[in-house]
Amino acid sequence: MLNKKQVITVLLVFMLGLIFNDAYSELSSIEKPLSLFQDGVEKDSPGDWIKEDQIKVYNDKIIVNLKDAEWASFTDTNSMDPVLDETANAIQIIPKSTDDIRVGDILSYKSDYADGTIIHRIIKISSDEEGWYCIVKGDNNQSPDPGKIRFNQIKRVLVAIIY
Repeated sequence: MLNKKQVITVLLVFMLGLIFNDAYSELSSIEKPLSLFQDGVEKDSPGDWIKEDQIKVYNDKIIVNLKDAEWASFTDTNSMDPVLDETANAIQIIPKSTDDIRVGDILSYKSDYADGTIIHRIIKISSDEEGWYCIVKGDNNQSPDPGKIRFNQIKRVLVAIIY
């Protein structure tokens, strides 16, 4: 015969099993996984532009030691949703060379096909007879931007987003 303590322990284990089973069933019924984990492939992320030793956090302020930084705000085009929208602010810097830039970086550039400055993510880097270029795409767009983006078209690279 089980004593009172053993009965309570068995009941607790049984109840925890029911709770975890219920929670697991709900998780497995989600039809679409988070986009970061779709197809089990890791997505390209922006480069590490700001090193940890450049950031100092205090009770009353944060100091980011970053040369030639520029403040940026965004137009409500929805092309970079949900990462960037009109309510976000950001810090950008001017890259010194093509060696600084990698797939996954978000850059501002002047397009040959549209007015104004466009900010989209690099999805491919390559070279051709004219030299280095990248292909960019808005995170919320179905297709890449038209044309190859040359280094001289790049204005800035996004290094921090502040919501």
